[in-house]
Amino acid sequence: MDIQEIRKIVELMNEHGLTHFDLTKKDFHLKLKKGADLDDLRGLLACLPTAPAAAPVAVAAAAAPSAAPVAVATAPAVEGTEITSPMVGTFYQRPAPGAPDFVEVGSTVSVGQVICIIEAMKVMNEIKAEKAGTICAVVAEDGNPVQYGDVLFRIK
Repeated sequence: MDIQEIRKIVELMNEHGLTHFDLTKKDFHLKLKKGADLDDLRGLLACLPTAPAAAPVAVAAAAAPSAAPVAVATAPAVEGTEITSPMVGTFYQRPAPGAPDFVEVGSTVSVGQVICIIEAMKVMNEIKAEKAGTICAVVAEDGNPVQYGDVLFRIK
């Protein structure tokens, strides 16, 4: 693989909003990452003591300068378990325009219930609840792109 092919891959990553690319051939392995690595950041934050509230804010703000410190400061006080995006795509709260949302704050969900759709490459992927409970927050915005690992909902 030459440098022109790698540049083309990087251009395609930028064009489609991808943050990870991994290619393995017979005698060749190429792994590209763009932006902050969420797994590394989560591991770093997990190692920090939970008592001082200012330390996680400083680390998160330094790791992601575009993030608003106010949103990061309120993150530890948020209740419920996060339901994260299993893929990159466009988040939709309803099955069709004009239809009611799959779930909203206060909705009770059961395991296997469809809670949203993520469109990826013109395919509508139903995202199902892996845990029963009550939706306490809808974090993602309808019609906006989401990345792998982005928080979609909080459930308790």
